[in-house]
Amino acid sequence: MALLVPWPVYAHDAPHDQRLPTIGAAPDFTLVSQDGVRVSLRDFRGKVVAVAFIFASCTDICPMLTDNMARVKDKLGTAFGPQIAFVSITVDPERDTPEVLKQYAQNFDADLKGWSFLTGDPAIVHEVGRKYGVIATKTADGDVDHTLLTSLVDPNGILRVQYIGAGFDLEEFRGDLLSLLEEAR
Repeated sequence: MALLVPWPVYAHDAPHDQRLPTIGAAPDFTLVSQDGVRVSLRDFRGKVVAVAFIFASCTDICPMLTDNMARVKDKLGTAFGPQIAFVSITVDPERDTPEVLKQYAQNFDADLKGWSFLTGDPAIVHEVGRKYGVIATKTADGDVDHTLLTSLVDPNGILRVQYIGAGFDLEEFRGDLLSLLEEAR
């Protein structure tokens, strides 16, 4: 799978003793969860949110990203759910129905009390991705090439940092989540 980068993104580069950068207001969205419930970014106000873009039939980098996020979730303890949430948005809404995403979540033992897998109308899903800097295109074999970005949104709905790819430092990711949580106190 090729990574498409539509424009320069704000990757993590803050020294460990400084606040994470402020990119701007995180684009809001309203999509449908793995349980068929409408979910908006504003529903997570007061929480630190990691927003990632994946698709369930991916056999390449998406499973690695989801597994990495699951491993970080395990290290967040009781903060995961009440104070920190993960949102995985499909880039293949034509195939990723709520039922497909629910099975995908189960495959990764995702804790659905703090992790939502979202889909919706293809035009809306693609627009949400675009607003976050994610471009997705179907390939001839039905696969999806897409920009792999994971965005951190602070409890006030401000986009703070984006990680490119799935190979980012998981300890840094965990530390950034906790740093944003601490900053909000």
